[in-house]
Amino acid sequence: MGPLNNTTGGSNILGTDICQLYFIFRYETKLSNGFRGFLYFLALAYCFIGLSAITARFFRSMENVVKHTRTVEEIDPCTNNKIIRQYKVWNYTIADISLLAFGTSFPQISLATIDAIRNLGNLYAGGLGPGTLVGSAAFDLFPIHAVCVVVPKAGELKKISDIGVWLVELFWSFWAYVWLYIILEVWTPNVITLWEALFTVLQYGLLLLHAYAQDKRLPYLSLPIPRSDRPEDWVPAETELDKDGTLTAHDTHSDILDDEHGNREIVDIFGIHNGDRDFAYRNLSSSDITEPSDEYHEEIPKIDNLLAIWKQQFFDACVLESPQSKKSNNKCLRTAKAFWELLLAPWRVLFAFIPPCHIAHGWVSFILSLIFISGIAYIVTKLTDLISCVTGINSYIIAFTALAAGTSWPDLVASKIAAERQITADSAIANITCSNSVNIYVGIGVPWLIDTLYNFIAYKEPLRIENASGLSFSLLVFFATSVCCIGVLVFRRLTLGAELGGPRFWAWTTCVYFILLWLVFVVLSSLRVSGII
Repeated sequence: MGPLNNTTGGSNILGTDICQLYFIFRYETKLSNGFRGFLYFLALAYCFIGLSAITARFFRSMENVVKHTRTVEEIDPCTNNKIIRQYKVWNYTIADISLLAFGTSFPQISLATIDAIRNLGNLYAGGLGPGTLVGSAAFDLFPIHAVCVVVPKAGELKKISDIGVWLVELFWSFWAYVWLYIILEVWTPNVITLWEALFTVLQYGLLLLHAYAQDKRLPYLSLPIPRSDRPEDWVPAETELDKDGTLTAHDTHSDILDDEHGNREIVDIFGIHNGDRDFAYRNLSSSDITEPSDEYHEEIPKIDNLLAIWKQQFFDACVLESPQSKKSNNKCLRTAKAFWELLLAPWRVLFAFIPPCHIAHGWVSFILSLIFISGIAYIVTKLTDLISCVTGINSYIIAFTALAAGTSWPDLVASKIAAERQITADSAIANITCSNSVNIYVGIGVPWLIDTLYNFIAYKEPLRIENASGLSFSLLVFFATSVCCIGVLVFRRLTLGAELGGPRFWAWTTCVYFILLWLVFVVLSSLRVSGII
């Protein structure tokens, strides 16, 4: 790959100076800036397709991690029978905030961390990472909410059942951006000190502790808000899914679903919320207490089976699907699906190297998926430099528009599936608010901690923020528009009784309103960075 940090080349206006940076071959500099910009945008879009291709595998491995249980044998004091309880290792609220929110935000976190590492030695922090994370927060809050509102069936209402946990998550989400503005403009304007970066990261731990306390309703640490009654199964039964005609369950306990074409790449990423919140149990007779039932033991495939599954991954990746459905007679649709399969094929072959998610309760697959996401994020940062160089578009504008939307794809997938399949709106909306918190506390906090620590050791100097005024302005616009967004959700709760779904007219009206809020954020932030306002 070419030396993209070469300082000898650059272009401010499309079609004038020739950008001397290149992606793979030096011959690229012989092409016109306009044609190169087109090619680099296509490459950037293809990277986003790669992120979408790895999303299902990442979620499947995350499910195995979160569904891990530990077996405890107890004696029923009433019947003296042994009871086997399966306690979930992960609290589902903590899983939402840590694994789910962290995982879906990992493309942005990786991009920001890579941007920080390559800027080590500079007194100024790069604006690519913070711009992407703030833009991602806006994309999460507005377009993803817009999609989730219209996803339920006409007239179907889905509301948040645990308002207390949502309010805690919402508070920390808002505070994250208030805190960021304070350290940028109030305490140490345009400068980030080591302790500010460190405290930013530590606040993520405070979020986890506060959310756990609220979920468990710990005294003095939680809001006195009762939890609404939840159905025994958060995910609708198989018969209910079949009414839609577009999504059917593979079996009653499967985490992988069939779509209308028989494609088993759709993952029930929220199966971890099924049944009892903390444990399941059954009574055993005296003749049945030697070994716990297989019902409560995760089946661990043998080595031969794992190798067979891994081999099947490569086989499936190399075979182009030709699904049969009612719509398959449409020639245009068949052509589009074939073209999409061809685009995905290289990514699917690459990701087939990730081991099956059955190993170590999914941890190996989970970690390797994050590593692959980091690799794609690295390529994205390089392409962003090139696009900015050949087009003259400010990299900050590219960051909070194209990069934010592309890297937020896993967030969109996660919330959309939750809004479709869960009876309540908890995880669909919690994923948005938690991801926004993670964007600041981890996505910005960790890269700034790396840079400030290096500067403190090497130069005894704080970290200066490039384009701090533009970032602060974007924070103000985001905060104002986010208040308008949350206000509408509260209004829907008071009038319709739920945050998501409802009559199609009001659902689509809310959807359009959220999209307009996002456009307001993008336009105003772009004008500010361009110096127009």
